[in-house]
Amino acid sequence: QVQLVESGGGLVQAGGSLRLSCVISGLTFLRYNMGWFRQAPGKEREFVATFSVTGGNTYYADSVKGRFTISRDNAKNTVDLQMNSLKPEDTAVYSCAAGEYYNGRYNSPGAYDIWGQGTQVTVSS
Repeated sequence: QVQLVESGGGLVQAGGSLRLSCVISGLTFLRYNMGWFRQAPGKEREFVATFSVTGGNTYYADSVKGRFTISRDNAKNTVDLQMNSLKPEDTAVYSCAAGEYYNGRYNSPGAYDIWGQGTQVTVSS
């Protein structure tokens, strides 16, 4: 059974930090690009960051560049998202996702086949 399980969300003040973690099981981790997306109430799902399985490349949304860092541990089948200098507009449910092929759309939800349930991040002003 394939599972992506996120943890690490919570309530933090603006300017603070959180580290999200996603544990992956039931699939061959080294075949998958891993991404983080977020969805705020009343808004569409939004790309945050991704870590490619080929070349180890990372890509970020402009809104989080310089503040968030994505990392993956291929030995532990985990992908983390370190979030620093958090802002109230970062408040959302954060989900990790796995996809075998970007097909040139690394920032599109359609490039990812498997999703976790999500973890809530709330940033107070």
